[in-house]
Amino acid sequence: MKDNILSIKFILKLTLSFFAILLLAGIGYTVTSIYLSNKYFYETTQKLHANLAQDLIDEKFRVTQPFDSTGAVNKALFGDIMHDMMAVNRAIEVYLLDSEGRVQYSVVLDHDAPEIREKRVNLAPIEKFILEKGASYILGDDPKDLTKQTIFSAARFNAKGHEGYIYIILAGEDFLATRSDLFNSYFMRLGLGGSILTLIFATLLGILAIWYLTRSLRQIIHAAKRFQQGDLHYRIENAEKTDLSNVAITYNGMADTILSDIEKLKSVEQFRRELITNISHDLRTPLSIIQGYIETLYMKNSELTPQEREDYLKTVTKSSERLSKLVSQLFEYSKLEANQIQPEKEPFLISELANDIHRNYLLLAEKKNIALKLSMAENIPLVFADISLVERAIQNLMDNALKFTPNGGEVIVKIEVQNTMVETTVQDSGPGIKKENQSLIFERYRQTKIGQEKEGSGLGLAIVKKIMEIHDSSIKVLSGPEVGTSFSFSLPVYHMG
Repeated sequence: MKDNILSIKFILKLTLSFFAILLLAGIGYTVTSIYLSNKYFYETTQKLHANLAQDLIDEKFRVTQPFDSTGAVNKALFGDIMHDMMAVNRAIEVYLLDSEGRVQYSVVLDHDAPEIREKRVNLAPIEKFILEKGASYILGDDPKDLTKQTIFSAARFNAKGHEGYIYIILAGEDFLATRSDLFNSYFMRLGLGGSILTLIFATLLGILAIWYLTRSLRQIIHAAKRFQQGDLHYRIENAEKTDLSNVAITYNGMADTILSDIEKLKSVEQFRRELITNISHDLRTPLSIIQGYIETLYMKNSELTPQEREDYLKTVTKSSERLSKLVSQLFEYSKLEANQIQPEKEPFLISELANDIHRNYLLLAEKKNIALKLSMAENIPLVFADISLVERAIQNLMDNALKFTPNGGEVIVKIEVQNTMVETTVQDSGPGIKKENQSLIFERYRQTKIGQEKEGSGLGLAIVKKIMEIHDSSIKVLSGPEVGTSFSFSLPVYHMG
């Protein structure tokens, strides 16, 4: 229910935003329509009446002069002209200008007013209009109000020494005021009515469109809610085909990652329990042995023969060494697991390292009647790695091989060059590992039964794996029942420069 309310709120916000956009668009459309319509009217009117002033001069001034013999304006002539013009179009106003643009006479002006004599029209638009013969849309001064611009027609005249201009305003102030009121009212009604209808239909369509377009978003919200409620396997179907495919695919990937992390945490918890069980057993066994033999030595010291006392002490020493090794492994693996050990890489000869390890393990191999062999080509190149960690990895593999190789068997250490890598292999002739168990032997705290042997915490190979991982390498195993086991890893050849 809460998700539905959130979805409705989101859709309502989108709808209101869409409504506001439409409203602003409607206002902009109305204002633009009024402006363009006015401009269209003015430009059309001016082009239709471009020759009006020249026609007036050709017709009226042919017989009657605009000035009488005393040089005064022929007011009767201009009265007739204005009467004729207004009979045709009441928007027209006729002005007589001198050669400098001063208003000489017009029926629509009160010439008794002092300010009328000072009125002067800018001649630049008039000259341009005459030069282009009315081909361009040009605005000129309105003699009634020189702060305003309006459309006009103009022509130059020369009558008996008198020069000037006939300046005809095609849309007079009174006409424009009336037209503006009516025109704006009409467009306001048209724009308002159209906008309201447009808003109604557009809002309805917008709601449907938003509802449709947010379908994918609602699916994602629903999937997130299902995931939150514990349905960790719920995913958005056909995520790549949804409108928000990137978001849907990302969500599915995120859910998979979270689920994987949860599974890893469960696995870690399971490993932790196994660790507690295994380590408790491994610690308890040598501790019990040590405690038992020490109690026996304490209680029956006088009854024991020197040989028995020596055997008891050897057993205590062996158990304490085993306990120390186990603790050391746990400490080493915990540091590797926590990334507290960073490799200090340097170039070194792995062939020399293999020789040293081979010599160190010869005595132990002889005690178990195992043949320990070293096989490597000449001129093995330098490798680039942490020598102490690599030595630890080889030692763990050697311990593992000698542990599970029976008397009379053999262990072979091989060093080979493979292109730009040097491969190290430790191979034994032990009972081998079943295929289904091979994927488990490198897991931490795992113990895998090999032959009749099962000893240790299962950390030796896990440590080798971690050492290889911090060297950007990996440990490989090749084995089978009764055919022995070989472990191998590769390190990069060192290139100077």
